[in-house]
Amino acid sequence: MTPVHFAFSSTFLLGLAGLAFHRTHLLSALLCLEAMMLSLFIALSIWTLQLDSTSFSVSPMLMLAFSACEASVGLALLVATSRTHGSDRLQNLNLLQC
Repeated sequence: MTPVHFAFSSTFLLGLAGLAFHRTHLLSALLCLEAMMLSLFIALSIWTLQLDSTSFSVSPMLMLAFSACEASVGLALLVATSRTHGSDRLQNLNLLQC
């Protein structure tokens, strides 16, 4: 495994560990998701450059577009829950209460 692959794999796994273990605020969960998506985008871009193939060149941009949509939906949910519940703590959110 090259150092570049190790760096992006460890970045993805650190984001996943942060998402799994530090679930106190919705904003921290969104930041961990963005770190995971950024590491996937950079790894996919480097993989596309290493292959020198034009057929895979669209996939990093497509993933970046989906990542931007995911970030906007996450921020909209953050604003909505902050307005309704008063904070972004995940312990205050209960799916059984509507």
